[in-house]
Amino acid sequence: MVLFALMITMLLAMLDNMIVGTAMPTIVGELGGMEHLSWVVTAYTLATAASTPIWGKLGDMYGRKGVFLTSIVLFLIGSALSGMAQDMGQLIAFRAVQGLGAGGLMVGVMAIMGDLIPPRERGKYQGMMAGVMAVAMVGGPLVGGTITDHLGWRWTFYINLPLGAVALIMVTAVLHLPKKRSQARIDYIGSALLTIGITALVLLTTWGGTEYDWTSPQILGLGAGGVIALVLFVLVERKVSEPVLPLRIFRNGNFSLITVIGFLVGFVMFGSMTFLPLFQQTVQGASATNSGLLLLPLMGGLLVVSLIAGRVTTQTGKYKFFVVGGSAVLTIGLALLSLMDTETTRLTSSLYMVVLGAGMGFLMQTTMLIAQNSVEMRDMGVGSSSATLFRTIGGSFGVAILGAIFTNQVKSTMVERLGAAAGAKISGGGAQMDPKRLPELPPVVRDAYAHAVANGSHQVFLWGAAISIIGFAAAWFLKEVPLRGGPSAPKSDEGAGAAPVAEPAAV
Repeated sequence: MVLFALMITMLLAMLDNMIVGTAMPTIVGELGGMEHLSWVVTAYTLATAASTPIWGKLGDMYGRKGVFLTSIVLFLIGSALSGMAQDMGQLIAFRAVQGLGAGGLMVGVMAIMGDLIPPRERGKYQGMMAGVMAVAMVGGPLVGGTITDHLGWRWTFYINLPLGAVALIMVTAVLHLPKKRSQARIDYIGSALLTIGITALVLLTTWGGTEYDWTSPQILGLGAGGVIALVLFVLVERKVSEPVLPLRIFRNGNFSLITVIGFLVGFVMFGSMTFLPLFQQTVQGASATNSGLLLLPLMGGLLVVSLIAGRVTTQTGKYKFFVVGGSAVLTIGLALLSLMDTETTRLTSSLYMVVLGAGMGFLMQTTMLIAQNSVEMRDMGVGSSSATLFRTIGGSFGVAILGAIFTNQVKSTMVERLGAAAGAKISGGGAQMDPKRLPELPPVVRDAYAHAVANGSHQVFLWGAAISIIGFAAAWFLKEVPLRGGPSAPKSDEGAGAAPVAEPAAV
């Protein structure tokens, strides 16, 4: 019952952006403010990323259950307010409130699982969480489109309320965890510096190459400000008694390596998946309405492999193979996708996506499992939040950097095929054009744009494969530290940072 409640909560966190993204054209049509459209997403992302480590630390200090319930309530308040927004400014502000709550949802789910289930047993539940991801990725756009068409865009936010109410009731009734009350003061200075640093990095990757040039004073200022804030954050964390992000967890070699691998996985995963639907809609002529269904092969590969990897990890206690093998399969999948061009069939691209999904299935839950096994039980929250944060930041960097590569390639291909004046005019407003407008274009322009998107996608997946090789190389340095909760094994130096075997909290 507890796991069912956690799955509903995870669905809330993952489904929201998928549903809302489909409704955005309708929202802009009613509220106006097209120039502020990107902030509807950015405000949510910023608040989520900045609050993630703070939620994790609060759970460690004051008890997981109360903090988790608070994040659910905050998310639902933000959802209700967003549905009642009367203009774009209100919607942006309320989405930030919603994002603050969302930051605690994913961390809470992972940390509570870490409290309840020993790492050795946790693998068998990986497939369940992967299934939630598949439902969100595939069902989100379809549900969002249906709700927007039949109930109105406000219900894309209101739909969270009944789901959240069920999660609240179930968590309150069936989740029983030891109560905590820390006497230490909250690390306000460290929290503020970390928030400033994360905000600067997310804004840099969001605005760089779109709102402002990469060499503009605004972007350079964000980069410098982010670095300064994070340097000061490290200095503060070394002195406070109860740091919001204890630096001691990074002394564990496995934890440091797995956060790097998680960053790279987020980079290539979010970066590549952003352009898959665009390729299929623009080059292969697929319907935008069914964009979620186009990812079914990828999600199928992810779900099946995640189930198998979880079962094998539980039975054997071995996990290094899955990280090394998953990184290799992820690299191969990205390399295969880079071969796609205007002649590639949907069947071929679907087979390539199965390979990519298999690589993701090996890595998604295994990286979190290793991160949690590498920290003491008292740091389960910050360990989970750190792993989530690095993957989120990696995704933000991936979308921005691979997006810049895609845009430049599309523009250069358009200029090459149509000439400098015509190519620049067609692609001048950005390299992404609404697929619905393609039939209105002259055949020569439509053909040129299809080739441009294919070339841009080729570069994105090729660079993604190159970045993924770094993760593959890093995976070899992981040490096979026995998972807690399994048969006793000799101690190793690398496992010194991990807590001794502990009984799971009563449910």
